Amino acid sequence: MLKQMKTMGILDDRSYWKNKDTDRLFEAVLSLKTLPEAERFFRDLMTIPEIETFAERLKVAILLQEGVPYREIAKRSKASTATITRVNQWLTKGMDGYKLVLSRITSKIHHHRTVKAAL
Repeated sequence: MLKQMKTMGILDDRSYWKNKDTDRLFEAVLSLKTLPEAERFFRDLMTIPEIETFAERLKVAILLQEGVPYREIAKRSKASTATITRVNQWLTKGMDGYKLVLSRITSKIHHHRTVKAAL
């Protein structure tokens, strides 16, 4: 089924999953202003394993962007090679969501390190 959906272009087609409910979810996320607010919302929204899964995917994306080999990523994380491959596909052929977020958090981390080094 998943392969058929991909062949048909449905997985990349927003009409497959985009609706009023998903819009409301994304608007709710955008309304969060602080890390503690985000922690409270996501903890109420998801189970701890779900939060850990999403955090792990982001970690994998960061390591992939840094050029870390799959085997090393598997060692540094709990992710399977199948998950690493999937995240890499989304990173390279997805909707550029990972790229957008990674560019923002990478510049934020770089800025933080620069400020810290100057002190």
